[in-house]
Parts: sequence; structure tokens; C-alpha cells
Amino acid sequence: MSASSTARRIAATVLAAGAVVSVVALPASAHDGDRHRTPRVEISAVQADSPGRDNRTVRSLNAEWVEVTNNTRHAINLNGWTLKDEDGHRYKFNDYRLAGRSTVRIHTGEGRDNRTDLYQDRRNYVWDNRSDTATLRDDRGRTIDTESWGHHHHR
Repeated sequence: MSASSTARRIAATVLAAGAVVSVVALPASAHDGDRHRTPRVEISAVQADSPGRDNRTVRSLNAEWVEVTNNTRHAINLNGWTLKDEDGHRYKFNDYRLAGRSTVRIHTGEGRDNRTDLYQDRRNYVWDNRSDTATLRDDRGRTIDTESWGHHHHR
């Protein structure tokens, strides 16, 4: 009996932790008058610390990425949108339409752009492993979403 109550307690803890994570993970765009709970476009995942040694090879640079997801059924033109870090490194989307209900991965290194992967063509890392903020802005400069990790010192 104690094993099943322990299992229940663990399950309750995991569920509670998931609820806390989902509250914390609400995107910045959720408050701008949009009645929908799911944002139209969001930063859905970040791999700031590429696996292995940071040796600046193309493979290592491309293992550092940010994913942007379109949660609507319709394609969204991201032309002129930007993705920026805290240090001001900026990637500008050029002539790219993100299909409905799909995700694009923006790699730091070099490669050939396609429907699911875009490349910043950089020879150095952008995203700080310990703490940084990725900011997605539309072509008018409005913040669409931000994703932060690590410890931040507000200036």
C-alpha cells in the first residue's frame, strides 16, 4: 500500500510541477488583447548549448538553434521578422512563409535554407549557454514572443 501511495504522491508532484511550468511558459504575446490561449506564432524551443565541445565547427554551430512555431492553420509570412539575443545579434527572416501548424528551426551556423530549417550563416555562437533571451519581433518591430533561460540581472 505504501508503494502505491508513494507512486500517487510522485504523480501528484509531477502534475503540480507541470502545472507550474505551463503557467511560467505563457508567452509574452498572450496579454495583447488576443483572446486565444495559444499564440499564433511562438518561440517553441531553444537549444542554446550545442551538445559536445563548443569548437565552432559547422556541425556544432548548427546544433545551437531556436524553433519558431505557427499554431494557426494558415501560412504566415515572416519576411522582415527578426530573432534577436540579449547582446543584439539579430537574424532577419527573408522571403520566408511558415506553413500552418508547422515549425522552423533557425540554426546559428551555415547551411542551405529549406522549409523546415533556416541558417544564420554565422561562424560564432549566438545564444549564451548560461542565460539569454531570444526575442521574436514582427516586421513592424512588435514583440511577438520571448523565451528566457538562466539567471537574469535586470538593468
